[in-house]
Amino acid sequence: MITTPVAPRSPTPRGPLSDAVRAALTSSPGTTARRLEPVPIRQADPWGEDLQLALYVCYELHYRGFTGVDPGWEWNPELLRLRGEMEQHFLAAVREQAGEVPPLDELLARLLTEPRTGDGPSHFLLAGGERWQAREYLVHRSLYHLKEADPQLWAAPRLGGAAQTAFLSIEYDEYGAGHPERAHSRLFAEMMADFGLDSTYGRYVDAAAAPALEVVNLMSLFGLHRALRGALIGQFATVEITSSPGSARLVRAFERLGAGPAGLRFYREHVEADAVHEQLVRHGVIGPLLATEPALAGDVAFGIAASSLAEGRLSAHLTGEWAAGRSSLRGGPLAEPDLG
Repeated sequence: MITTPVAPRSPTPRGPLSDAVRAALTSSPGTTARRLEPVPIRQADPWGEDLQLALYVCYELHYRGFTGVDPGWEWNPELLRLRGEMEQHFLAAVREQAGEVPPLDELLARLLTEPRTGDGPSHFLLAGGERWQAREYLVHRSLYHLKEADPQLWAAPRLGGAAQTAFLSIEYDEYGAGHPERAHSRLFAEMMADFGLDSTYGRYVDAAAAPALEVVNLMSLFGLHRALRGALIGQFATVEITSSPGSARLVRAFERLGAGPAGLRFYREHVEADAVHEQLVRHGVIGPLLATEPALAGDVAFGIAASSLAEGRLSAHLTGEWAAGRSSLRGGPLAEPDLG
């Protein structure tokens, strides 16, 4: 069953930060005057489950929100202050790990070079992954793909001219090019259903590990700050340039694992669409953007580096757990679907 995106329930806290955020959201945003700071932010693990979930919950207020949560929390000053401190802590850690970022041209050239051998999830699943591992992969990816292109859309009013036009042409494809049944979020939901998964928006947040939250949080962080618009374009470019080869591997892997037509359509679409988008994002978006705002080149490069690091952490988590014969999900493996 494919469901229409609606407000999900708020996820279970994973520590003092996420617990304080969830507790606050159970009250009215106009009645609380208490300072939300359960622990000093600087003491929190920037990659940890607690901070990443707390950030995810704060960001989700700008998307679908949560069932029973007053929409007024989206712009509550105290919650925004706490979110800002968590963002600064997280972003500082990302910048520190990224180190000295190479020039943009060099990073783009790396993205365009497909290594002969790889060890990421698509390689793992193609080489001999099992169906339960494919299902876990879709669970982690559902945090983004059930709202695919929404975080990047924040960039639209922050661009102009030719860059904005090319950017929106790519986004138009992501939303189905005028055909709701072809929207990528819809295709992903259909793929989840084909694998016996619940496609309800937000259904698997509690099962997703911190690295999966981080991948999505980075997009929202870049998208919600105009000062980071260049980094968002870098993240956008990373996905569009690298997606096609990995999608082709996943199509072959899922075919081997018995996926039906609906279970293959999403990645088949990305094999074709992103091969076109790769050219458009480089020449139609990045080129015109830097022609008018050359100072953003370093930010675009940082967005590529940061996105690659986040994807690397998620990749290492998935393949590391699977190679050890363990579930990559919080709470253990999923129950197999009842096929009747």
